[in-house]
Amino acid sequence: MQYSDQWQKLFDLAEQPRAMAVDEATARMSLASAAPEHSGGSSGRAGDGGGEGLQHSGGPWTSASGTADTLRTNTALSRNRLGPAHEGVASGLKGLSSLAVLTSVRESWEGRLASVRDECQSLKGALSNVAKEMGETETAVKNSFNVVKEGERR
Repeated sequence: MQYSDQWQKLFDLAEQPRAMAVDEATARMSLASAAPEHSGGSSGRAGDGGGEGLQHSGGPWTSASGTADTLRTNTALSRNRLGPAHEGVASGLKGLSSLAVLTSVRESWEGRLASVRDECQSLKGALSNVAKEMGETETAVKNSFNVVKEGERR
C-alpha cells in the first residue's frame, strides 16, 4: 500500500524518538521554585527570599494563555482544511462502501477538532484571568512592602 506524501511524513514522524519529534524548547516545563540560578543575584528558589522566581504577570499564565490561543487557531485552520481536502473524493469513490466510512471518519475528526478548538478558547480565557489575578496580587504584595518601608523611615 502506498500513502500520500503527507501521510508518509506523519508516519515517519511517529517513528522518531520523542526527543527528536518535539522541539525541546516548547516541550520544556519547569517550576518557579526549581528555576536555575540567575547570575549576580538570588536564585529565586523557594525559601531563599529570591526576588524574581515567582513573578506571575507576563509569565507562565500569560504564556499558557497565548499557547492555548495558538492551538485554538491552528485547530480551527486544520478543521477548515478538511472539507476542501475531501472535495472530489465522493465522485471518485461513488458506489463504494469506503465512501461512507471516509465520510464518517472526516465528520468525526471535524467534531473532535471543534471540541479541541472550543476547549482551547475556554482555557485561553481562564488562563488570562489567572494571569490578571496573580498580577494584581503581585502588585498588592509589592505595595504592602512599600507601605512597611515608608513606615520604617519615619
